[in-house]
Amino acid sequence: MISPELLKKFAFFGLLNEAHLREIAMISEEVSFGSGVNILEADSPVDALYLLTSGHLDLYSVSQDKHDAKLRKEFLVGEVSPGEPFGISALTDPYISIALVRADTACTAIKVEAVSLRDLCEKDHDMGHALTRQIARFALERLAYTQAQLAAARA
Repeated sequence: MISPELLKKFAFFGLLNEAHLREIAMISEEVSFGSGVNILEADSPVDALYLLTSGHLDLYSVSQDKHDAKLRKEFLVGEVSPGEPFGISALTDPYISIALVRADTACTAIKVEAVSLRDLCEKDHDMGHALTRQIARFALERLAYTQAQLAAARA
């Protein structure tokens, strides 16, 4: 459990009311990751929604041969800065990460347990709507970043 006051420091949680913040704080914890650590693997289940509080993360698209795991390439497709969420697939069925998330530097984050958060969103649609709006905003920003990279690569 963390303090709801910690959540209030981040714009990502800005659409939530006091009761929502208390409920989310109850299912959250602070976590740390060393530089170079893979936090989420592409094509793997996501068990938490995270909000980066310090450090920087890189997002990679992974291309891997199904028959030979040694034939693998990683393509940088985005970055996560403090105050931004990652593991957003935790709230979107089938709850599978589409990117490899790697700590570029030592990082700290708020980790919100996914199953409990989904249960809260099912019970309180206002909370679910507020979180969905925020996640959609960040997903679109990441899509725009990836489109810009693709356009630059083709130029």
